[in-house]
Amino acid sequence: MNTPLSGARQRPLSLDGLRSFEAVARLLSFSAAAEEMHLTQPAISRQIKGLEQELGASLFNRGTRKVELTAAGHALLRSVAPLLTRLDTSVRQIRMARSRTQVSLTTFPSFASLWLMPRLVNFERQHPKLDIRISATDRLVEVDDAELDLALRSCMPDKAPGGAIRLFDEVLTPVVGARLADAIARGEAPPLRTPADMSEHTLLEMDDGTAQATAMAWPTWLEAKGLGRLQPRRWISVNFTHQQMQAALAGQGVALARLPMVHDALARGEIVEPFGESGRLGSPYSYWLIPLGANPAERPELQAFTAWLLAQSKETCDAVGCSGRDLR
Repeated sequence: MNTPLSGARQRPLSLDGLRSFEAVARLLSFSAAAEEMHLTQPAISRQIKGLEQELGASLFNRGTRKVELTAAGHALLRSVAPLLTRLDTSVRQIRMARSRTQVSLTTFPSFASLWLMPRLVNFERQHPKLDIRISATDRLVEVDDAELDLALRSCMPDKAPGGAIRLFDEVLTPVVGARLADAIARGEAPPLRTPADMSEHTLLEMDDGTAQATAMAWPTWLEAKGLGRLQPRRWISVNFTHQQMQAALAGQGVALARLPMVHDALARGEIVEPFGESGRLGSPYSYWLIPLGANPAERPELQAFTAWLLAQSKETCDAVGCSGRDLR
């Protein structure tokens, strides 16, 4: 049978107490937390004391000049801070949804930067009253976020969840920025007529430690082209594809680009494929549209956005010569 103390520790904690705790822990000041929350300092102290009694542990070491978190306080803050942030975000979204329509999606940072955001302005012109919420993360699917409607991801077909729609396939190609291409043409940089010439250049590598990054890396491309032993003049490694492309645009070296995400920049002449189409290499990965929420037919705004995404992906697919989409 539970004792009164153990029963008390199983009761839900007071949200007011948790908010006061988070404010004091963040500001390391009872008076500053009281001012922020528009309460008196004694009221904040009572809430913290009540929370400590419910937990059966001290959360702060209260000195004469400063406040410090105890080990228990640090442990609680790690859980409470993101939960309160997410709660406030959901409340804000619910309030906004009362007067505005919204489509929420998750995608990975480089896809958002290089492919989605440059195109989104066209959709916004067509639907000026529709809000778009984009969560950029490398997780495959945010299944625990009920606010999300769609996911845009890159993975192999056997990893795509049921109902996923293939948008276009992955194609890799070496590229250089227009600045470096001009320097090569003027003889101010080493030539780059064949892949073997890359031994005199810097290679820009995207390496985040994942299996997919390894499959998209220079060693994979070089091996496929019979140059497995080639060593460049220097390596520059970054964590994201869009950082790799920024370095290429700045003339810092040769990047192994994901063609679907950069073909617009190629068309504008901002980057150049030094080896043309012969430098392209197919990949086992594809880009996918993954429905997460309600049936698009039940929400006109989601139906419109999904149709726009599919139309945009067809243009990309046509431009890079990929195999196209299929339903799974």
